[in-house]
Amino acid sequence: MTKLNNVNCDRNTRNRSARKERTKMTLGVIGKKLGMTQIFDEQGLAVPVTVIQVDPIVVTQVKTVKTDGYDAIQVGTVAAKEKHLTKAQMGHFKKNSLANFRHLQEFRVDNPQDYTVGQAIELSILDNVAKVDVTGKSIGKGFQGTVKRWNFSRGPMSHGSKNHREPGSIGAGTTPSRVIKGKRMAGNMGNERVTVSKLKLVKVDAEKNLILVKGSVPGCEGRLVTIVPTRTKWNKG
Repeated sequence: MTKLNNVNCDRNTRNRSARKERTKMTLGVIGKKLGMTQIFDEQGLAVPVTVIQVDPIVVTQVKTVKTDGYDAIQVGTVAAKEKHLTKAQMGHFKKNSLANFRHLQEFRVDNPQDYTVGQAIELSILDNVAKVDVTGKSIGKGFQGTVKRWNFSRGPMSHGSKNHREPGSIGAGTTPSRVIKGKRMAGNMGNERVTVSKLKLVKVDAEKNLILVKGSVPGCEGRLVTIVPTRTKWNKG
């Protein structure tokens, strides 16, 4: 029994360490998805990659536990005209003597004191990074039925069938006399925040501000995506 307890303790310790590693806060970059292409590696194999153009990123605010209740930095990207901003946003930029930015985003970090307002974030933060997590808004596909949206099976296609692509039964009758929340039904498909984890970082071109990531990333061409070093243990390989 003592040996079994020791094994369980070791397993729990490893699990806590793994969870702590996954939840470690880190800084990333924001870029515009340009599209997909392919390159050839050292073995001559074609590698499908997504090209992401990283716009200049500037720190617009530093948040700490003492002042805001949590540690984070706010960054801005994509230059904007004043007519596209609210008065609150313009006041925020003028207060810190910053240029106007169209997109503001926060990154949770463990060391906000290392950053200052107006500091530029370089692509060097991705040096020695093997894999990344890419977050973006998926392509909207409009209102779709259950077959396309949830991969439901269709009904018989022969003559006389009343159910070709209908959803079928959606719940019990008298009890509970309602549709249970979360039921997979027809509705809007796509246009939601999606994160693809552990994508291989193929190349970082600091001169042209380009990042090549193996595989596809969420969103259509021209949409902004967030790239951060993956927080899983497989990034150490």
